[in-house]
Amino acid sequence: MPKRLLQSTAMRLALLYVGVFMLAVGALLGAVLLIAQRELAREVDLVIAAELEGLREEYESGGLQSLVDTLNRRTDSWGRTGAVYMLIDASGNRVAGNLSAWPELPSGERQWVEFDLMAREHGAEVDHPVRAGIYALDSHRLLVGTDVSERRKFAAQLRDAMLWSMLLAALLSGLIGWWYSRRVGARVRAAARACEQIISGDMAQRLPVGRSNDEFDQLATAVNHALDRVEQQTIAVRATFNSAAHDLRSPLYRLRMRLESAAQRPGDGEDVREVLGAAIGDLDRVQRTLATLLQLARADAGVPLSDAETVDLADLAREMTELYAPAAREAGLALAAHAPAACPITGNRQLLAQMLTNLLENALKFVPAGGAIEVGVSGTGPGDAVLSVVDNGPGIPEAQRSMALEPFRRLARDGVRPGSGLGLSLVAAVMRLHHGRVVLADRAPGLEVRCEFRSGPGAG
Repeated sequence: MPKRLLQSTAMRLALLYVGVFMLAVGALLGAVLLIAQRELAREVDLVIAAELEGLREEYESGGLQSLVDTLNRRTDSWGRTGAVYMLIDASGNRVAGNLSAWPELPSGERQWVEFDLMAREHGAEVDHPVRAGIYALDSHRLLVGTDVSERRKFAAQLRDAMLWSMLLAALLSGLIGWWYSRRVGARVRAAARACEQIISGDMAQRLPVGRSNDEFDQLATAVNHALDRVEQQTIAVRATFNSAAHDLRSPLYRLRMRLESAAQRPGDGEDVREVLGAAIGDLDRVQRTLATLLQLARADAGVPLSDAETVDLADLAREMTELYAPAAREAGLALAAHAPAACPITGNRQLLAQMLTNLLENALKFVPAGGAIEVGVSGTGPGDAVLSVVDNGPGIPEAQRSMALEPFRRLARDGVRPGSGLGLSLVAAVMRLHHGRVVLADRAPGLEVRCEFRSGPGAG
C-alpha cells in the first residue's frame, strides 16, 4: 500500500473500522461455533445417558442375564447406528457387548470418557472417535458410547464455513473502506484546490457542493456563505476606500491651494485668518470623515465595544435635543423629545451621542421649514430599548432604504447639497457595535429611523 495512501486520515479510519468490524465478526462467529459445539456434545451426552438409564432399568428388573441378552441383541449396532456396548465383570473380563476389549482409558474413575476405536472400512483401518459413559452395576461395569465422527466433521465444516465467511467479510469491508477513503479523499482534494484558488485571488471560486447533503456538503455550504460575506465586505471596503479617496482629495487640494495662497500673499492679517479658518474647516471635515471610516471599519471587523458603561438613553436623548433646539428653531422646525424618566442600556456614550447627532443633523438638513422632528425613547425590557427619530419630511423611498445604510451612498434631494454619504452608515455601524439594528420605516409623510437595542440571546 503506498505511503501516501496510508497517510490519508480517511484510509486510516477505514482500516480502523475494518479491524473493529472483523473483531466483532470474529467474536460473533466464534461464539456461534462454541455454542454449536456445546449443543452437539450435549445432544450426544443426552442420548448416551438415556441409553444407560434404559439398560440400568433392564438390569434392575431382569437381572444380569436379561442385560446380557439385550446387549447380545445389539451386537450389530455399530454398523447401523455407531453405538458401542461392553459389560465386564469385577476382574475386567468381557461379559457382553460389541467391543472385543475394554478400551484404554486415562487412569482414574470417570463417568464420561473419549477414546478412538479402530474399524475396518473398505479394506482399511479407520479411526473413529467415540464418546461413552460408564455405569457401575454392582460388581460389573457397563460402557455405553456412540461414534461422534460425523458430529466432529459437521463441527469442522461449520468452522471452515465461518473462517471463509470472515475472509469474505474482511475482503468486502476492505473494498468498502478503500472506496470510501477514495471518495472522501477526492472531496477533500477538490475542496483544497478550491481553497488554493481562493487564496490565489479568485474570490469568485467556491467549494464544491454535492447533492447528498451530507456533512461535507453542509460544511461546504457554510464556508461558501462565509466566502460570500467576505466577498461582499471586500467589495464594500474597496468601494468605501475608493469613495474616501475621492472625497478627501478635494478638501486636501483646497487646503493646499489656500495655504500656498496665504504664503504668497503680503501681510494682510484679516485675509490670512480667513484662509487659515477655511483650511481648518477642511481639516475638520477630513478628520470627521476619517473618524467615521474608522468606526465603520471597527463595526464591520466585529471589534468588541470598548469603554462600555451604563448609559441612560432617555437622558442622552433629552440632552441632544436641547443641544440642537436652537438650530431647529433657526431652520423653522419643531424639535421635541419624548422619553421616560430613565432607560439604562450598556454602551459607549460617545458613540451613541455621535449616532444621535447624525440622525438629528440629517433631519435638520432634509426636513423643510415648518416641519417637525420627534426623538423618542422607550424601554422594552431589561437592557433593551428603542430609540426613534421621526420627521415629516420627504422620507426615503422603500427601494432605497437598504442602500441608504451603506457607506458613501448619497440620495439626491432637490435643493439640498449632498453630503459624504456616511451619516446613516455610521448609525448602522454604531448599532452593530451595540448588537442592535436600524430599521427605516415610512411615516407617510416622513421617515422613522428606529434603533433597536437588544441585550438578550440572539442580539445583533
